[in-house]
Amino acid sequence: MANCRLLVIIIILGRLLLVSASYAKNLGTIGTTYPVVEPDLVEEVKARIDKVKMAKIMEEHRHSYKAKDIYALPTAKRDRTFFVDMTYTLDHDIPGENGKIMYKRGLTWNPLDYVSPPELVVINGEDAKQVEWFKKSPYYKNLKIKLLTSAGFAAPLIKQLQRPVFYLTRTIADRLQLTATPCVITQNGKKMMVQEVKIDE
Repeated sequence: MANCRLLVIIIILGRLLLVSASYAKNLGTIGTTYPVVEPDLVEEVKARIDKVKMAKIMEEHRHSYKAKDIYALPTAKRDRTFFVDMTYTLDHDIPGENGKIMYKRGLTWNPLDYVSPPELVVINGEDAKQVEWFKKSPYYKNLKIKLLTSAGFAAPLIKQLQRPVFYLTRTIADRLQLTATPCVITQNGKKMMVQEVKIDE
């Protein structure tokens, strides 16, 4: 008898639920709503895969990248030291924000009056003898000295020497009047001193 009553109650509740669902209405929005802030899982996975692919491409590209404006220099045939006057003369007027001329054409100044540039060493990164010369030099462990290569790829040198390596550009070579490698560039008073080094055979 108790089971029959329970069955009747379940049937009645079931019908009531069906009826209430069929009469359900959209009562509108009550209160403030906010957009979903959780990232889409699929998009997040895609983004991570893309990052991994990009990192792999960048790593492969890093080992094959060479600056377009790298400037090659011949090997030094003799020891030579010379000095470069860094004095610069403006070849045009430089206006200020209000249009008035701040610096007139013909103005001459020496940047070494205001800054002390870092010491530089330039080698041919494709020449094993020059790389070995640098490793045995006192400049090798001095990380304040900037190493530039006039040929080859920087990435293998960075790995081999465990230090930053930059590319020598024509602008730098012309400004410092560089003609051969290896060479060492240091400040000497109001001029830059360039020392070309002949490597013994």
